[in-house]
Amino acid sequence: MQLKIMPKKKRLSAGRVPLILFLCQMISALDVPLDSKLLDDLVQPPTITQQSPKDYIIDPRENIVIQCEAKGKPPPSFSWTRNGTHFDIDKDPLVTMKAGSGTLIINIMSEGKAETYEGVYQCTARNERGAAISNNIVVRPSRSPLWTKEKLEPLTLRSGQSLVLPCRPPIGLPPAIIFWMDNSFQRLPQSERVSQGLNGDLYFSNVLPEDSREDYICYARFNHTQTIQQKQPISVKVILVDELNDTIAANLSDTEVYGAKSSRERPPTFLTPEGNASNKEELRGNVLSLECIAEGLPTPVIYWIKEDGTLPINRTFYRNFQKTLQIIQVSEADSGKYQCIAKNALGVIHHTISVTVKAAPYWIMAPQNLVLSPGENGSLICRANGNPKPRISWLSNGVPIEIAPDDPSRKINGDTIIFSSVQERSSAVYQCNASNEYGYLLGNAFVNVLAEPPRILTSANTLYQVIANRPALLDCAFFGSPMPIIEWFKGTKGSALREDPYVLHENGTLEIPVAQKDSTGTYTCVARNKLGMAKNEVHLEIKDPTRIVKQPEYAVVQRGSTVSFECKVKHDHTLIPTVTWLKDNGELPSDGRFTIDKDHLVVADVSDNDGGTYTCVANTTLDNVSASAVLSVVDVPNPPFDLELTDQLDKSVQLSWTPGDDNNSPITKFVIEYEDAMHEAGLWHHQTEVPGTQTTAQLKLSPYVNYSFRVMAENSLGRSLPSEASEQYLTKAAEPDKNPMTVEGLGSEPDNLVITWQPLNGFESNGPGLQYKVSWRQKDGDDEWTSVVVANVSKYIVSGTPTFVPYLIKVQALNDVGFAPEPAVVMGHSGEDLPMVAPGNVHVTVVNSTLAEVHWDPVPLKSVRGHLQGYRIYYWTDQNSSKRNRRHIEKKILTFQGSKTHGMLPGLEPFSHYTLNVRVVNGKGEGPASPDRVFHTPEGVPSAPSSLKIVNPTLDSLTLEWDPPSHPNGILTEYTLKYQPINSTHELGPLVDLKIPANKTRWTLKNLNFSTRYKFYFYAQTSAGSGSQITEEAVTTVDEAMASRQVDIATQGWFIGLMCAVALLILILLIVCFIRRNKGGKYPVKEKEDAHADPEIQPMKEDDGTFGEYSDAEDHKPLKKGSRTPSDRTVKKEDSDDSLVDYGEGVNGQFNEDGSFIGQYSGKKEKEPAEGNESSEAPSPVNAMNSFV
Repeated sequence: MQLKIMPKKKRLSAGRVPLILFLCQMISALDVPLDSKLLDDLVQPPTITQQSPKDYIIDPRENIVIQCEAKGKPPPSFSWTRNGTHFDIDKDPLVTMKAGSGTLIINIMSEGKAETYEGVYQCTARNERGAAISNNIVVRPSRSPLWTKEKLEPLTLRSGQSLVLPCRPPIGLPPAIIFWMDNSFQRLPQSERVSQGLNGDLYFSNVLPEDSREDYICYARFNHTQTIQQKQPISVKVILVDELNDTIAANLSDTEVYGAKSSRERPPTFLTPEGNASNKEELRGNVLSLECIAEGLPTPVIYWIKEDGTLPINRTFYRNFQKTLQIIQVSEADSGKYQCIAKNALGVIHHTISVTVKAAPYWIMAPQNLVLSPGENGSLICRANGNPKPRISWLSNGVPIEIAPDDPSRKINGDTIIFSSVQERSSAVYQCNASNEYGYLLGNAFVNVLAEPPRILTSANTLYQVIANRPALLDCAFFGSPMPIIEWFKGTKGSALREDPYVLHENGTLEIPVAQKDSTGTYTCVARNKLGMAKNEVHLEIKDPTRIVKQPEYAVVQRGSTVSFECKVKHDHTLIPTVTWLKDNGELPSDGRFTIDKDHLVVADVSDNDGGTYTCVANTTLDNVSASAVLSVVDVPNPPFDLELTDQLDKSVQLSWTPGDDNNSPITKFVIEYEDAMHEAGLWHHQTEVPGTQTTAQLKLSPYVNYSFRVMAENSLGRSLPSEASEQYLTKAAEPDKNPMTVEGLGSEPDNLVITWQPLNGFESNGPGLQYKVSWRQKDGDDEWTSVVVANVSKYIVSGTPTFVPYLIKVQALNDVGFAPEPAVVMGHSGEDLPMVAPGNVHVTVVNSTLAEVHWDPVPLKSVRGHLQGYRIYYWTDQNSSKRNRRHIEKKILTFQGSKTHGMLPGLEPFSHYTLNVRVVNGKGEGPASPDRVFHTPEGVPSAPSSLKIVNPTLDSLTLEWDPPSHPNGILTEYTLKYQPINSTHELGPLVDLKIPANKTRWTLKNLNFSTRYKFYFYAQTSAGSGSQITEEAVTTVDEAMASRQVDIATQGWFIGLMCAVALLILILLIVCFIRRNKGGKYPVKEKEDAHADPEIQPMKEDDGTFGEYSDAEDHKPLKKGSRTPSDRTVKKEDSDDSLVDYGEGVNGQFNEDGSFIGQYSGKKEKEPAEGNESSEAPSPVNAMNSFV
């Protein structure tokens, strides 16, 4: 039976990952872990872990380091062979072996040469269980030889000839990198015509005069030694045949000029490779490079095909201007015929390259370490492939198996060694060698025979935390020989977990495919073999999944604005999530415009580069979720560009343009504007609009305009900036095609006619020399038209006209080319004069106290002498009917448009005298006034009384005082007073109506209810009726009998007793303080503050030694203070030094050791005295109690 050391599966769950589980991964290669604490007693054959490459090129200027590292238990010892014989490092003082490893260090820096140690080295690592060997390491020093000196003759060529400049670098180790430069170390430019071949030569398909130079230099760079070698410069001169005179041409033969081919145009021929076909061999895994370089004039173009297949898309690359075909990671399937094709205008040639892909040996199944228990069976398999097929040979502990010590448990069957009933002596390291003519493979694999009881390598009490509804994998990494049987149990009782929903893997892992909340608990892993048993407990917790409950949403914003994405996360309360924002799956730009605030990502001042996909990623230690939203940054379009004018005709042109970027919002239309540089330079006008899908427009033009056009693009966000202006286009002149607009004829004086018009602008003039032909004649006469031609102005004045006579007028435009079409005729009038007649038969009808109607007769139209605009009434009041005051006479004006002969005068004052007159109005002004007419307005209702107040309230009466109405609007006849009581629920009682003479301004109401609120309504009257009312409320006072029933607290016995007790307490405290002061004892500040904390305590009067007394309760006067307080309520310091009260709260002072006052102590100062007695004396206790009650 084969012993298996089970690898640990990749965990889908999250949790603590102890170091021992990482060691378990090492077992996945059938390796024995070397953890000293757990597996100290396990032995293991050597394993090579690190070695130098097979072909090891060293730098001869540095010490040689040949690596060989190995592991094993016990640690292996190391030995070396050189060129197949034992290499005794102890005999060479320059060679040392690194402690704890087999790495050789050869010190050639101090003495010795690298060439001395050139050879084939092999390392052997050995312990009691076997020996492992390294590859054969071929050590060679790098070489960078110099070019051999040679004399290079200058080359002279005719233009168009082909040329190959050879490089032929010296053979170095490793091969040199070739490049061509000039004397200034500048790389020579290469192209389809001039290029470097794979061999380093420089090929010219044809030469040109600019190829002439004297410093074509080939350089070889040897990277290993970091040196560059230089070839002698090559001089090339290219001449044109036409430049040679007949004499020189006659003296030049073909052999004197480089090459024999013609300098005329010619079909292609290959410079490399030669002939029509060639062969190429390459090893599997390398880069296949095929090259074809052709000469010809014009320069040929190279193409590549595979005759019996297609070129691999992802592995094919073209280099050197298509002249080199490269296929990377070449395999046997890439063998075949490849054809390069060179083509120019004069012909085509082909070259076929037959490619054969060989292969050094490569592993199909490398031998793997084998750990078995005594009596078990197993096998080592070594399978390799190559072209040709490699030969397999076996070694045991570095010795060919044919001559190795015999082992009855093994049997060799080609590429397989079969082991049966192994014993501990069967442990060894076997080497498999697979070789062919292109290389070899050497693989070490040990057979380790062990007898070990089960060991569980997973840490005890490991806690696994898994998201609900996800797989839970509980590890039980184990080791034992023979291989233990694994069982799982949940909790402290129950049978082994074998059936659904559990899955037991070969490596000991227990899988719960869909973990639920009830999967939480403690699980026990038990490992058994014939040598013993081991168990381990692990714990599983199921957590709620992390969810994004509010995902970011797609946003479209304009450039420069602010956008916010929201991402709210819900998670298990025991997990702490971290929320990360990504842009296009990368980090957010390190820009202050990006801020993250709680659940929001805010991007301020959005730019075009901010567009993209924003992802909110919520990570916990167990899971992660993400949600994305796209931000589209939009803006007004970029301006169009590349404006072009085509199809230029006299009155039209076609404009085309290229649209600018639409900035993620489709262009809906293009707006075209024009500038007239001749007449209105710098001023742009609207020309037309076209749909956003159109990039050309046929534009109509006017004559004699120097046009420039510009285009603006418009989308849903607005309009772009204007494009650059197009080229200018001047149209030919023509006669005007329109006449001036807004022609009018109005006189400014009674004897003239002013003809005005809106002149044509320069754009409308259609040509130079713009003028106007002005014509006029009287409408009602038989006169001929009178005409005059004026310059480019906007008015003409005709003098000596009759007053206000109708005229027919026309204005025609003309320029140097001709006249505009016949203009339209308009009618005007000569100047107006003031009307001559006043309206007659003016009379007034009074409608009511504020409205009157006026009638008049119209004046004759001829007397108006102008356009009748209407009639104007002037009216005013001399004084009011009561004659109590005179007012300033202020005339009011009311105008009635047109030919009306009557009108209403609103807003008159009642009970007033008015005077009015009427005048006719025309465009010049007013005519004479009609005779004055007087009328009188009747009385009206008065305004509300100016004021109303209630004074002197008593138990059963209230007195009302008021001021008369500010606008009586007549003679007051009386006042009306209405009132009604209001109860506690705000309900109104019965209403009482009372008439008061008009000459009264005060009235007393008696027999009212005590302590009752009344509401009053008061207004004045004239013969026209009642005016507006004014309202007020008032309350009668409380009944004295009820007031007398209230308890006078100052007369109560309990209150008198309380006051006496307080006074006695104050007296006792003052006596104690006085005695202590006289004894000179200490008087601490705290005791003074306590003694004066009660504001009811009054100081003793210094003049008579009595206490301050309470004032009489009826007059509520405050308590009196000591008589030494001055009348201005201030306390003088010299008068109060002996008063104890002056040392109370608010006074600064201190005492010396004998108790006398010596200064001040810290504390608040005494409040500033106030005027009167209220602020300096205590309030009456009777008042205090009354206010409380």
